[in-house]
Amino acid sequence: MLTRMRPVRLYLRLGDRCYHVSREEWGVGSVVEEMTSTIEGGTCLIRVLFEDGSQRTFNNDLDSEICCYFMGLRRESSFDWDFRPLRGRRSVVRRSLPRD
Repeated sequence: MLTRMRPVRLYLRLGDRCYHVSREEWGVGSVVEEMTSTIEGGTCLIRVLFEDGSQRTFNNDLDSEICCYFMGLRRESSFDWDFRPLRGRRSVVRRSLPRD
């Protein structure tokens, strides 16, 4: 008998930067480990290393009531104003040469 596993909705991924809304003293953290169970109904955990030097483990399943998002962990969003796409259309720069 072949059973299908339900897809897991993950909130944070390996390398994501995050912070806790009510624990400012922890500082900004980075996801350093991601553990997703292969057993149906198993847990999805992440380990976050915070600036205070402590690693803390959180539930990472958005379908769970105890997901780290609902417990106050937020992904740090940043915007890079200098971002230039590597692919796609290039802008054409026309230069005129001085005539003699």
